Amino acid sequence: MNSRFNLNTAILLLILIALVVVIVGGVGLVGAVRRLAQPLEEAERALQEQFEEIANPTPTIVPDPVTIIRQVQSLSRLETASYTVEKVITAESGQGAFAFLFGDRLILVAHGQVIAGVDLGKMGEDDVIVAEDGTAVVTLPPAEILVVTLDNQDSYIYDRDTGLIGMNPALETEARWAAEEEILNVALEDGILEMAQQNAEAYVRNLIMALGFREVIFAWSVPTPVPTTAP
Repeated sequence: MNSRFNLNTAILLLILIALVVVIVGGVGLVGAVRRLAQPLEEAERALQEQFEEIANPTPTIVPDPVTIIRQVQSLSRLETASYTVEKVITAESGQGAFAFLFGDRLILVAHGQVIAGVDLGKMGEDDVIVAEDGTAVVTLPPAEILVVTLDNQDSYIYDRDTGLIGMNPALETEARWAAEEEILNVALEDGILEMAQQNAEAYVRNLIMALGFREVIFAWSVPTPVPTTAP
C-alpha cells in the first residue's frame, strides 16, 4: 500500500515538474520572441518617422544676411483707444457658367485690431497757453487711426472651394485687404476716434493738473483724415 502511494506521489511530482518546465520554457520562449521582434519594431518605427519627414518636411527658413534700414524716426503717439474685431469675409472669382473650371471662393475669418490716439509730436509752442489765473488752454492734435492690422495667428481660411483650374493666388490677399478695411469701418462707426479723443483729453488733463495748474481747457482742432487700408 505504501509502495503504491509512494509511486503515485512520485508520478504526481514528475507531472508537476514537467508542467513547471513547460511553463518556464514557454515564458522564456515568449521573452525570446519578444527580444527578437523588438529590433524589427524599432526599425519599422524608424522607417515610419523617415517617411513622415519626407511626406511632411519641416520648412527651412533662411533670412537674407543683408538688412536694409529705410527709415528711423522718433514716435510720440499717445494710444488711447483699441478695438479688437472679428469679421467674416467671403471672396470669390470666376463665378459663372464655368465656375467648376475657373471658380475660386473662400471664406476668411479675420481677427484684427484698430488702435487710435493722438500724435503729440504734432503739437507746437502755441498749442499750450497758460493764463494768468493758472488756466492752461491746450490744443490737442485730433485723434487719428494709428494702427490697422490683422492677427495672422488667429485669422484663418474657414472654407475654400476651387474649380479644376481656378486657383486664384491673389484671392486670399485681396480678402485680407478687404478684412482690414471692414474692421476699420466697424471701429469708425462705433466711435473709436471720439473715444480716443476723450481718453487723450482725460490723460493730458490729469497730467497738467498734477503739475499744479488750476484748470485745463481744450481748444478745437481740425480732424485728421482717416487713412485707407487699400494697398
